[in-house]
Amino acid sequence: MAQGKLAEEVKTFIVQALACFDSPSTVVTAVRQEFGETITRQTVEGYDPTKRAGRDCAAKWRALFEETRKVFLEDTSRIGISHRAVRLRALQRMSEKAETQGNMVLASSLLEQAAKEVGGSYTNRRELSGPGGGPVEVKSLADFYADLTPNAEPGTS
Repeated sequence: MAQGKLAEEVKTFIVQALACFDSPSTVVTAVRQEFGETITRQTVEGYDPTKRAGRDCAAKWRALFEETRKVFLEDTSRIGISHRAVRLRALQRMSEKAETQGNMVLASSLLEQAAKEVGGSYTNRRELSGPGGGPVEVKSLADFYADLTPNAEPGTS
């Protein structure tokens, strides 16, 4: 189907889906389910300004794409799985189901994953401290050399 024959609503849907990092194949399927339109992946790629096929897309669609992507990247609060409580709740349900079905290996694995989730294993946060939990000592290169044997003659030990 040619790009010019798509309704504005469908074009907007395509651009916003691409801005949310949906693949062209996923968008094709979603457009078929949502609007009953059959389009190709190449047509979809024509609305993605980050791809070669979409380098000449209209300024209107480029602006919509950039704004949608910016909002998507900044607002992870709308994505349920980004919250620890939602992940733990899902792990709880899966663990109970695995246990009920007698799949103790899976249940054990899910419990371990939940423990890691609660313990902060899935974060990028790192805490650095010096000896005894104190502050990290920062030395310059000059300080390092000053701590070496002073006034040592070259070639002598």
